Amino acid sequence: MTRSGSPYSGRKSAAQKAQDAARDRLPIRAGIQPDAPIAGQVVTLYSDGACDTTKGHGGWATILSYGEKELVLSGNEENTTNNRMELRGLLEGLKTLKRPCQVRVVTDSQYLRKAFTDGWIIKWQRNGWKTAGGDPVKNQDLWEELILLARTHALTFLWVKGHAGHGENERVDVLAVQERKKLRAG
Repeated sequence: MTRSGSPYSGRKSAAQKAQDAARDRLPIRAGIQPDAPIAGQVVTLYSDGACDTTKGHGGWATILSYGEKELVLSGNEENTTNNRMELRGLLEGLKTLKRPCQVRVVTDSQYLRKAFTDGWIIKWQRNGWKTAGGDPVKNQDLWEELILLARTHALTFLWVKGHAGHGENERVDVLAVQERKKLRAG
């Protein structure tokens, strides 16, 4: 015999429902960010991706800025998409960090930003990596890598409009496009 609200009954008590509702209102950081505050350096990470969708040639770029120091990274991939390149830019930048940092991510990608800030990642995980419509989440491999890195660093996101004159965003865009074009030349 099972009691109502027990883990075996399939029914939830009012307290369990309230707990679930409270958890769903937590910011995305509560699900994928470190449990303890990060006291490390503050790094600004600018990233962008570019892709020729007809050929599948893609490029990504990242600028990491810490104080007066700057590190520029870029690369390219074949048979890819623009969204994969957006994710790759952030991923490669985070992989470069050697210790936990406070990372301010500046991006023109709503896909990237909203996945973190609007809780898409948490929902996808709860749904077995399925979208709300039941389709498989695209780029699951990259999202899983990003989640692991997000558990190390304290991430915040700033969305900027692309091609609107933001200096570093324009720079990573130019670099990503240059990387994409390298594949066309080869």
